[in-house]
Amino acid sequence: MCLGRSLVGFTYCTCYLASYVTNKYVLSVLKFTYPTLFQGWQTFVGGLLLHVSWKLGWVEINSSSRAHVLTWLPASLLFVGIIYAGSRALSRLAIAVFLILHNAAAAIVWGCQTCFWKEKIPPLKICSALFLLAAAGCLPFNDAQFDPDGYFWAVIHLLCVGAYQMVRQTRKSSALSDIDQQYLNYIFSVVLLAFASPPTGDLSSVLDFPYLYFYQFHGSCCASGVLGFFLMLSTVKLRSLLAPGQCAAWIFFAKVVTAALSLLLFDMKLTRATVGCLLLAALGEALLVFSERKGS
Repeated sequence: MCLGRSLVGFTYCTCYLASYVTNKYVLSVLKFTYPTLFQGWQTFVGGLLLHVSWKLGWVEINSSSRAHVLTWLPASLLFVGIIYAGSRALSRLAIAVFLILHNAAAAIVWGCQTCFWKEKIPPLKICSALFLLAAAGCLPFNDAQFDPDGYFWAVIHLLCVGAYQMVRQTRKSSALSDIDQQYLNYIFSVVLLAFASPPTGDLSSVLDFPYLYFYQFHGSCCASGVLGFFLMLSTVKLRSLLAPGQCAAWIFFAKVVTAALSLLLFDMKLTRATVGCLLLAALGEALLVFSERKGS
């Protein structure tokens, strides 16, 4: 049983790393900066593979949950905001920088839980939130490759992530499982992004993309869609099989490995201050893991 859980954890880490590296390659190296098309393609592939998996009996989707679709639409709209803003931010920012800003969303959630829901947050989580916020707040002032547009979209991304997580917590008693929720997210995203591609200009501009007919682009796009699907499945499996502390440890490990290897694969100028922000964010994540393991 322990070996099976470790295999799920390593599968998650592999998919996490490969997904980020592939997306970064398409967005920054090939410069395919048409988010409605890129994210529309990824969600289409993910939705198609999930539907096929359902029909083959590999996953279970509650078809009787259609009455809950309307209540889940706000979350699906936030999901579109997450992937759209995330795509635009990742195309301009280094993976390590993007992950630091992404992690700050947890602090937003805990802050709202404390202020609005009057929930008691453990001291370790408060310390973790402070470190994560400090790292994200200091980073723009110490980033040698500072990109205003990249940081703007990263802020939109983390706000959508925080809001999405809060919506999910309020829907814990919903009949929708994690797979059901993701299935609805895929369907809504494909439809909305398809309608958004003409007015945003992505549909007409993509004809000028220089690598449109190159196999590197086609292979990378196919890989991004498939990897995104397997990352979603491995994430659901990880959360269902492992305790919160173990799950947080694997997520932390995946982020550290991805951030470290991205420094070797992609160009990022490191300064002492930037390294300090990276270490501060890692400390915040480590405190979160310790808090979750202590709580479990």
